[in-house]
Amino acid sequence: MRGLVWRWIINGLALFLTAQIIQSIEITSFGSALIAALVLGLANAVIRPIIKLVAFPITILTLGLFTFVINGFILWLVAANVTGFTVAGFWPAVLGAIVLSIISSVLTNLITDQN
Repeated sequence: MRGLVWRWIINGLALFLTAQIIQSIEITSFGSALIAALVLGLANAVIRPIIKLVAFPITILTLGLFTFVINGFILWLVAANVTGFTVAGFWPAVLGAIVLSIISSVLTNLITDQN
């Protein structure tokens, strides 16, 4: 349970840092980032597998690159449903999803290496 809370905080921080890097993504507070990270985690657990299954043929044709579009769509969908978290459009959401995954990976590796 403790690991789940740490991962949630790391993802909230990664989302907050992503908003600082990409001007088309705005987060009003760190609390909004934590709520958005929670909703993003739920969307990735429930909605993303369904979309990946439906989009499997196009993902194969694009050699996996369509996964970036799926991740951007999920981020855009979360921004549309969480107050205090906005994304200016679909393509900034795709870029934001790429940056978010890089930042989240780096932060997770930094935290787990220290323990």
